[in-house]
Amino acid sequence: MVRLFIVLAAVALVLLILALIGSLSAERVRALPRALWVLVVVLVPLAGPIAYFLWGRPADGSARRPAPRPSSPDDDPDFLRSMDTEQSRRDRELLAQLEHELRRHDEPPAPPRPRPDDKPPAPPRLRPDDKPPVLRPADEVRPADDKPQARDDKPQARDEDRG
Repeated sequence: MVRLFIVLAAVALVLLILALIGSLSAERVRALPRALWVLVVVLVPLAGPIAYFLWGRPADGSARRPAPRPSSPDDDPDFLRSMDTEQSRRDRELLAQLEHELRRHDEPPAPPRPRPDDKPPAPPRLRPDDKPPVLRPADEVRPADDKPQARDDKPQARDEDRG
């Protein structure tokens, strides 16, 4: 007898769960409003779920509620997919523009091409207060009687100067 009670309790629980899911997920229910069917299923054990399956359930099995629409754009996968492609396109365009600007700034400016009627540039003129540039020959010519200077750049004393 206890086994029969356990089996009936399990069947009643399964019917209760299936009737609740069915009544809450159906787009339309027959005979009573949805809220009243939920109360009947929950408050009348075993007979409530059976009554819902016999009289409250829609006639065709395809009368389920459609999948809920996303409540915000962040929940809509199609919107996110379109944003991803649009954003990646914008990112590619921005990257190409930045690379073009970098290449333009990195390249040295091309020297102006001389025109056939151009004269060569004149040397810069010195103003009266400017000092003339000091020109030094690359190799100084030493007289034959001079000895090379020491490494510390001090001239060595000649034999004539010591006397």
